[in-house]
Amino acid sequence: MDKEISTQKPVAKGAPEKVTNRDIFRAWIRFYFADEIPHSFDRYIAPALMWALMPILRKLYKDEDQLKAAYKRHLLFFNTQISWGGGVLTGIMASLEQTRAQETYENKELTITDDLIYNTKAGLMGALAGIGDSIDSGTVQYIFIAIALPWAQQGSAIGAIFPFVAFSVYQVLIGWYFARTGFKLGRKAATDIVGGSQMQGIIEGLSILGLFMMGILAANYVKVTSSLQWTLSGKKFELQEILNTVLPGLLPLVVVGGVYFYFVKRGLKVTRALIGLTVILGVLAAIGIL
Repeated sequence: MDKEISTQKPVAKGAPEKVTNRDIFRAWIRFYFADEIPHSFDRYIAPALMWALMPILRKLYKDEDQLKAAYKRHLLFFNTQISWGGGVLTGIMASLEQTRAQETYENKELTITDDLIYNTKAGLMGALAGIGDSIDSGTVQYIFIAIALPWAQQGSAIGAIFPFVAFSVYQVLIGWYFARTGFKLGRKAATDIVGGSQMQGIIEGLSILGLFMMGILAANYVKVTSSLQWTLSGKKFELQEILNTVLPGLLPLVVVGGVYFYFVKRGLKVTRALIGLTVILGVLAAIGIL
């Protein structure tokens, strides 16, 4: 991160100061910890973003009226996912405000208007939230939970603490990366971060890893066995013993696969899936198959 140099020349009165990586990091950390605290019905988490940007805005706008106007710009409705959306947009907003402040100080025609700033937020906050929720909440956090499950089963407190701590550290680090990159790239950030080949590779890699972890969880924690047995030519056969020899975990795989295909065909109707699965397994158990 950039460090402030005490020997630098004094900034001209009214001129915006340089925004450093330290400022961006501070803004991101402020947003991370304030994210849901000022949540309101009409603004949602806009006050959190405004509070995060306050130190940067103070450096950029020396005129009190301009500073107040900047605060008001970031108090309009805003809601997004904390790291992917919050990180990227914290960086982009700092970049746009820096350009606007410089244009204002030099009395140039404003290219960074109020509408542009808000429309950038409004256009990106939903898209980035969708990506962030699917990757972070839908994949990454369950990877940490899967890692900690054996510790939890052994009665270790680490099994409960590790997913929370690891996920928090992950979000701080990836959010800082997005905030820094968003500031560096400005309005191009969303295209370059989310649409870039490197980021697409990361997303695909996490998705594949998530599928592996879900498979591991299904194999280890979905317990479905068969009690079906029969006698042939005086010899007793047990279906579960045969399956354990030929293909262990086949029945849990069939159950998980059946639920997955139900969701694909019928949509994410969890309650119906649970009721239907309970009825089917109950009938199979009653007739001696499971």
